[in-house]
Amino acid sequence: MFTKTLAELARGLRGKEFSSVELTRALLQRIDASQSVLNSVISVTADSAMAAAAAADGQIAAGTAKPLTGLPLLHKDIFCTEGVRTTCGSRMLENFISPYDATVVAKLRQAGMIMLGKTNMDEFAMGSSNETSFFGPVTNPWNAAMVPGGSSGGSAAAVAARLCPVATATDTGGSIRQPAALCGVTGLKPTYGRVSRYGMIAFASSLDQAGVISLTAEDAALILNAMAGFDPRDSTSVDERVPDYTATLGDSLAGLRIGVIREFFDAGLDAGVGAAVRAALAAYEKLGATLVDVDLPALPLSVPTYYVVAPAEASSNLARFDGVRFGHRCKDPVNLEDLYKRSRGEGFGAEVKRRIMTGTYVLSAGYYDAYYLKAQQVRQLIAQDFARAFADVDVLMGPTTPTPAFGLGAKTADPITMYLNDIYTIGANMAGLPAVSIPCGFAADLPVGLQIIGAHFAEAKLLNVAHQYQLATDWHSRVPPAWAA
Repeated sequence: MFTKTLAELARGLRGKEFSSVELTRALLQRIDASQSVLNSVISVTADSAMAAAAAADGQIAAGTAKPLTGLPLLHKDIFCTEGVRTTCGSRMLENFISPYDATVVAKLRQAGMIMLGKTNMDEFAMGSSNETSFFGPVTNPWNAAMVPGGSSGGSAAAVAARLCPVATATDTGGSIRQPAALCGVTGLKPTYGRVSRYGMIAFASSLDQAGVISLTAEDAALILNAMAGFDPRDSTSVDERVPDYTATLGDSLAGLRIGVIREFFDAGLDAGVGAAVRAALAAYEKLGATLVDVDLPALPLSVPTYYVVAPAEASSNLARFDGVRFGHRCKDPVNLEDLYKRSRGEGFGAEVKRRIMTGTYVLSAGYYDAYYLKAQQVRQLIAQDFARAFADVDVLMGPTTPTPAFGLGAKTADPITMYLNDIYTIGANMAGLPAVSIPCGFAADLPVGLQIIGAHFAEAKLLNVAHQYQLATDWHSRVPPAWAA
């Protein structure tokens, strides 16, 4: 059962090939057996999952089940879950029990899905390797000496190792697509505002977006059908009609115009990654698409722009964690200042502290115009580049990451080198665009991801473009050898 996609599992449940209880029990056993190697899950909710599975089997038998009823998933531990701890991978929230569900969690629960637990992640979603978690690093299922990517590395590793068919995730500068690429799975970041951010603990509010990591684009479409939609509790949510994302998965790609981003094929691109992506582009030509070279001249500025805007917003958002209302509190503070200093000093890890300090600096009175305001102006230039490109092409393509997965500890001593791993993904967040990463081959025996970027609210087109490629290739069905049984 564990090798099946979400769509295949849905058909199996309806066909009575297995029950939700059997499926849930089998996956919980895989999660338990994987922890000493992958460390991809922080909290396991076995009892509630088994109870929900039994209830789902009853609904299936009674004929009242919904399309996703009885299907299991994991939630990234950045989404609030009622009665279950929500840690954000941080000591600051190590023992925080949320009193409510995030909208994403509530919607998927209402759709009948079963939460198996909460996945490991970089602390407060700050990281590109899943090594900043207070609960220890996650490893890559393809090679346990390698990182899975971040910050949604736990979700990506869990799906790649077939611990669950899908997992929720978030993307601030590539944190869905980058780990999806490094782990050989499908990762979808929707348009900013397409999926509610209510109950998703904020890192950088103008960039954060909830999404999904799955085995296939078809599975991502099924989940997006349930996740997407306007939420009045989220001021950044967009009141836009939600289509059936599965309805157009059979559309032909004949006449599709694909913009190939020149800036992504630069000197920093690994040769093996470049070859795999070029082969994928050639496969699209065979499917009837036309390739068009596209220039996005402001895109190389996306990394420095991001590392001004995102830390600035993090500095503001994380100010709430002060040891007073909730979260970690130091022992025996002598006064209020000591409470603040020691609670934050003990609760936050090094990367979070680095970004808070950077953000505070760029927002300070003497540097706001020189850094933060200038970064927002450059952000507009990046968005304008994308808008001009979409006047001529239907989608944009290029590699998701410059290299395959790198070794654990290889970049932790050099934050700048680590940040550059997101160089191809940040632009879509800056412009609020939807983007997906799909497996397209291997380099040095590690997965390579192809990134597809679309215009605002073009998720249906993106998912079909990805789905047609997956019908023609089998990269998405490859299972890491250590997890194939």
